[in-house]
Amino acid sequence: MNKKFFVLMCLFLLPYNALARDVLPLDDALRATYIACIGIDEELSDLKKMAGINTAITAVGTGLGAGAVATGLTKAKTDELLAQKYQEMKDLSYAAAVWVEPADPENFLQGVKASLEDTKSADYKSFPAVSDTRQAEIDRLESKSKRLGNWRTGLLAGNTATNIAGAIIAGTNKADKSLQEQIDDCRSSVKSLRDSIIVAKMEGQDVAEAKQIQDACSGFDYVDISKINKRATGAMVSSSIGAGTGFAGTITSALANSNKVRNNNTDQGQQKEKNLNTASNVLAVGSTAASATATVFNATQIKAIKDVASVAEQCSGVLK
Repeated sequence: MNKKFFVLMCLFLLPYNALARDVLPLDDALRATYIACIGIDEELSDLKKMAGINTAITAVGTGLGAGAVATGLTKAKTDELLAQKYQEMKDLSYAAAVWVEPADPENFLQGVKASLEDTKSADYKSFPAVSDTRQAEIDRLESKSKRLGNWRTGLLAGNTATNIAGAIIAGTNKADKSLQEQIDDCRSSVKSLRDSIIVAKMEGQDVAEAKQIQDACSGFDYVDISKINKRATGAMVSSSIGAGTGFAGTITSALANSNKVRNNNTDQGQQKEKNLNTASNVLAVGSTAASATATVFNATQIKAIKDVASVAEQCSGVLK
C-alpha cells in the first residue's frame, strides 16, 4: 500500500518538477515584470497629450475653413448684386447714347415739369442725383466685396497653417517599435509570472501580491496599439490634403481679389474673376472637410490611446 502511494506521489510530482525547473523564482519573476512593464503608461501619456493638442489645432482649422466658406458665399452674393448694379448703369449709359434731343428742348422740359407736378411723384431736380446714388451703391458694394475677399484669403491661410501643423504632429505622434517591443516584453514577463505563481503556491508561498500584479498587467494581452498608428496616419493624410487644398484656395482667393483682376471690366475679365472666386470657394469647402476629417481621426486616436493607457496605468499602479 505504501509502495503504491509512493508511486502515485511521484507521478503527481513529475509535472510539478518539470514546471519548477523552467520557471523563475517568484521574486525574480516579479522583478522582471516590474522592469518590463513600468514606464509604458508614461510614454502613452505623451502620445495622448500630443493627440489632444492636434485635435484642438485641427478643430481650429475646421472653424477657420468654415469661416472662409461662409465669407466666400457672402462675397458671391455681394458680387452678384454688384453685377446687377453695373448692368443697370450700362442700361442707363445705353439710354443716354441713343437719346435724341427734342426739336424744342424748352417745351419738352416744361412738359416734364408739368407731368411731375400732376403726378406728385418726384421733383425733376432730383433726376441728376439718380446716377450719383447708383455710383455710391456700387462703390459700397465694391468695398464690401474687396473686404470679404481679403477675409476669405486670410481665413484660408490660417486653415492651411493649421493643416500643415496637424500633418506634422500626426506624422510623429505614433507608437514606435520600441513601445511595441516593451508591451511584448511585458506580456511575456506576465506570462512567466503566472507560471511562477503556480509553483510558488504549490510550495506554500504567499502569492497574493504577485497574483494582484498578474491580474492588473494581464490586460496587455488584449491591447492593440496598431489602432493608434492607423488613426495617426489617417489624421496625417487628411491634414496633408487640407493643407494642399487650403494653399491652392489661398492663392486663388488672392488672385481673384487682386486689383488687376477686379479692375478688368471686360466680359472676359469679369468671367475670370467669377471663375477664380468659385474655385476658391470650392477649395475652401474641400479644405474644411479635410480639417474636420483630421479632427475626427485625432479624437479617435485619443480613444485608442486611452484604451491602452488604462491597462498601462492599472499595471503601473500595482507595480509601484
